[in-house]
Amino acid sequence: MRTKIYNRPMLTSQRKQHILAQLAAHGQVLAKELSVALQATEDTIRRDLRELAAQGLLQRVHGGALPASPATGDTLARANIASQDKADLGKLGASLVKAGQVVLLDGGTTALQIAKHLPLSLQATVVTHSPEVACALAAHSKLDVIMLGGKLFRHSMVNMGAQTLQAAAQMHIDLYFMGVTGAHLQAGLTTGDYEEAALKRALHAQAAETVVLASPEKLGAASPYVIATLGVISILGLNHAPDAAWQSASAQLGISVLIAGSE
Repeated sequence: MRTKIYNRPMLTSQRKQHILAQLAAHGQVLAKELSVALQATEDTIRRDLRELAAQGLLQRVHGGALPASPATGDTLARANIASQDKADLGKLGASLVKAGQVVLLDGGTTALQIAKHLPLSLQATVVTHSPEVACALAAHSKLDVIMLGGKLFRHSMVNMGAQTLQAAAQMHIDLYFMGVTGAHLQAGLTTGDYEEAALKRALHAQAAETVVLASPEKLGAASPYVIATLGVISILGLNHAPDAAWQSASAQLGISVLIAGSE
């Protein structure tokens, strides 16, 4: 990453604008490089990063920062982010479900769109720990719907806890649609809650294949808690073709990249 070096120190607001511009342009920033470019101490840069992180404008990592995912709000807030993109991804996800499969739908707005796009004629089993997803499948009379119990985590409207883990451990899942708030080449798959990250890892461990459907605001973004590396994904569903770096990484990791709306 090449960073322009300025001839004189900047004001705090100017430094922050530069940091965000570099983040948008390169997908990451390094505190050491920013210190040289902006003629500021690394302590000053780290303070700027802390303040920007507190505003939800970036995600701090060791040595610098990554773009923050805007998808860490509650389900009501997330419903208004990239709604058409998620509907398209939901249709793509539904097309992957085959008759007779045991499919696990995570919680979240994209999973809800998958449920809404499953054909009424489909005969399969859908497992979910999301009451909202289960209710969306009520009219699908040919589906067997299994709810994983537990304590309701209202932020994401999913059941969580020991009961959820115990129930999931008794199942062999064909296809797990994992919900994430960030998918980044270096940071991997991330989410905004520590316990949710642990549950998602456990659900993935029960699945033959794991699918991630990432709307544009999630791709290249990161959240505080790591679920797993990108390598756990079998299929990555996107709204648009990824850039060369993502294409190369996906090929190396054996990830099939599918584009919503493409034939």
